[in-house]
Amino acid sequence: MTEVAHHAKPVSERTLFGHPIGLANLFGVELWERFSFYGMVTILGYYLYYSTADGGLGLEKTTATGIVGAYGGLVYLSTVLGGWIADRVLGSERTVFYGGVVVMAGHIALAVLPGLTGVGVGLVLVALGSGALKANASSLLGTLYRKDDPRADGGFTLFYLGINLGAFAGPLLTGLLQDHVGFHYGFGAAAIGMALGLTQYVVFRRNLGDHGRDVPNPLPRTAIPKSIAAVVVFGVLVAVAALTGLLTLSNLPNATTGLIVVASIAYFTIMLTSSKVEPTERTRVRAFIPLFIANAVFWSLFQQIFTVLAVYSDERIDWTVFGWTAPSNWIGSMEPVWIIALSPLFAIMWTRLGNRAPSTPHKFAFGVLGMGAAFMLFAIFSGSDGKSVPILFVFAVLAGFAISELLLSPIGLAVTTKLAPNAFRAQMMALYFFSVGIGTSMSGVLSKFYDPSRELAYFGITGLVAVVVGFGVLAIAPWVTRHMEGVH
Repeated sequence: MTEVAHHAKPVSERTLFGHPIGLANLFGVELWERFSFYGMVTILGYYLYYSTADGGLGLEKTTATGIVGAYGGLVYLSTVLGGWIADRVLGSERTVFYGGVVVMAGHIALAVLPGLTGVGVGLVLVALGSGALKANASSLLGTLYRKDDPRADGGFTLFYLGINLGAFAGPLLTGLLQDHVGFHYGFGAAAIGMALGLTQYVVFRRNLGDHGRDVPNPLPRTAIPKSIAAVVVFGVLVAVAALTGLLTLSNLPNATTGLIVVASIAYFTIMLTSSKVEPTERTRVRAFIPLFIANAVFWSLFQQIFTVLAVYSDERIDWTVFGWTAPSNWIGSMEPVWIIALSPLFAIMWTRLGNRAPSTPHKFAFGVLGMGAAFMLFAIFSGSDGKSVPILFVFAVLAGFAISELLLSPIGLAVTTKLAPNAFRAQMMALYFFSVGIGTSMSGVLSKFYDPSRELAYFGITGLVAVVVGFGVLAIAPWVTRHMEGVH
């Protein structure tokens, strides 16, 4: 590990464990942002469908899980706005900071505003802020490494460890607060977490040096009025759709999925036809398309932790361990335990293997295959009734989720920064998150088909589809590798 890192980096570069010192700052801010996000989203579904007597809003269960999936999709859809602001107005570094401020404001709104008003205002702000922060934190990390730097996969895996430390701790704390003092205290804890992340980011901002300060494709002053008008028109169209009944809470996940798919096609078209994209860069964008599709399929299953598996946790899992019963809302913290344990091992493995590691398309294929196989395991208890699924069994299945995630997600972040055209650096990362958004909103669409009486069909079919897609990616992996034009 030391030999590879020494060979790859300039002598003058400040490092921490062989990686650029700026990784530590981005690791910290992403940890706290994910603490706040997953802490909030883990209890959001329960808040929406629990009865008013239990502190909730009393919505239909399928509507509630659909909203959670659609909301997650909208978070990732908003990454395009964050990427556009970074590439054309502020640069990645400042966009990360301002995104964090908006996230914090959203959690405060959820904590203090009552009913659906608080949900609407809070979720819109968190979605916009997270979109700005997520795409740009990952893109900014990519600028710390050269395109041929073998440390990049290891660095992104360590960055992913920070994400999962936050994803582990957030639901534990908000879940306990929900159980003992109420939902709004859980949302308040999420706001405090984001405030801590922003403080850390400001204090250690100098570690990033000049990275992310440039604006790759500055917006001309004459184009500013048109840009503002486009945002206003979009807002008006959404408002009209909601007021006329065209857009409702029940069809929100379908509408979100469709919108992200259309936006993704538009973005691929723009990049493949732009005069600012070189021929080699254009070939790399084409290679990204199969990875984009595989990623969407993966996340459509994984994100059901917060939709179908949240309900499954509440109604089917026996949370009793050695005579003690844990809160069912801790379902969101279990998979990150495996990520935290395995991330350092994967980081060491990728760093030591260097260019001898499996190709990116092969890693993607194995990740999708593993996710499908793990999801199918839930069908084992399909004939049982009530809270009869042992929590230790679920914990073991989620190890499969974690291994699959480590094979695909941090690798996806790393390869996106490598395949990105220079003029669309942050926006390419936003496009990556579009695939996550499609999968996340699809988790809400799919949740409408889940019923405890049909678990064998539900988990069996959805898992099998992912396995088939995984084998498809495996078959075309050589083609993808060739079109990545030297990127590994």
